[in-house]
Amino acid sequence: MKIDLSEYISDIKRSGLVEDRYLSYFEYWVRYYLKSGCLSEEEFSQRLSDDGRKGWQIRQALDALKLYTDYSRTESLHQVVLGSPLAVLENRLKVRHYSRRTIISYTYWCKGYLEYCRKRVCQEKDSNSFCDFLTDLALKRKVAAATQNQAFNAILFMFRNVWEKEPAGIDAVRARKPKRLPVVLSPPEVKNVLGHAKGICGTVLRLCYTGGLRLSEAISLRIQDVDLENGNILVRGGKGNKDRLTVLAGSLVHEMKGIIADSRVVFESSTVPVTLPNAIGRKYPGAAGSWLWWYVFPSERICTDFESGQPVRHHIHSSGVQREMKKAVFASGISKRAGVHTLRHCFATHLLMVGVDLCEIQELLGHSSLETTRVYLHVMKHIAGSSADLDLLA
Repeated sequence: MKIDLSEYISDIKRSGLVEDRYLSYFEYWVRYYLKSGCLSEEEFSQRLSDDGRKGWQIRQALDALKLYTDYSRTESLHQVVLGSPLAVLENRLKVRHYSRRTIISYTYWCKGYLEYCRKRVCQEKDSNSFCDFLTDLALKRKVAAATQNQAFNAILFMFRNVWEKEPAGIDAVRARKPKRLPVVLSPPEVKNVLGHAKGICGTVLRLCYTGGLRLSEAISLRIQDVDLENGNILVRGGKGNKDRLTVLAGSLVHEMKGIIADSRVVFESSTVPVTLPNAIGRKYPGAAGSWLWWYVFPSERICTDFESGQPVRHHIHSSGVQREMKKAVFASGISKRAGVHTLRHCFATHLLMVGVDLCEIQELLGHSSLETTRVYLHVMKHIAGSSADLDLLA
């Protein structure tokens, strides 16, 4: 039986909610849903996950389904929203395979918004209350533009996916993020800072610099992600849930061998499984106890799994690495305000200094747009140093 979705596509095209280049994908997902026999978002999400779809694909599919639900207005597709808004919000985020950090931050802002409405006795589902809250963040709490936009995205998600309501007149309250050049250290300054970084956290910092890794990417590396022989690092589920391949500097190979050997000792003495990415546990039942899925930097402590509530072993916490970076910068005597992410900026800028192609650097960093990488061309002009100072990247 042929399913005609032409009116649905025309409807969402007129609404302006979906860019023209994505319309064919939205039509594909709705057809997939209608043919699947699924009766709910949760069931459809599980089907997509079992099929090996990535998180961003599942989110796109569920967005398409929601627009189709709004368009068709049939009772069989609508779900009754039960429970508190925050509980429903968390469920909707999990169904769409948002990361744990996104779930925490979205829940935080939506909880703050609901408390704001309660204290001022205003309607939480009113668009004016939404605008007033964002204005309060900017004028009274003086939050940064990026923080205000995060709150905007969180509350907008609650309006659309929990209350199934499209707020009116909210685009004007979006904060414009200022364009600033990143702080970048010169090659001698990086060498000085990393020379003061000690222990496992020091190794993580050197990985961030020599591979252009984000902190979250470095501490969550698995044994199978590090190829010592070929000098490669596989970054799984980076920003935007994208995988990419980057370099492992030869200067770090010996150090990484020692770290992995120490991790092996912990692995052989532990009976507690490690945490796994979405759906991996179902696809590979023994993965949680496998050496390949073990963390390169496992935590010493056992924690409780966010989903199941069972005891698991996670990777080391980011706060320890951040403290080590702060101590190393202080010990080096550098006056610049440098954090862990500064090392990623240094990686890109220093590669440009020795003539590495901008497109290659874009791939190593995992940037979707070349314009994001191009900013380092402006930074490079103000950095002193020479190729002789870049021995850490070799």
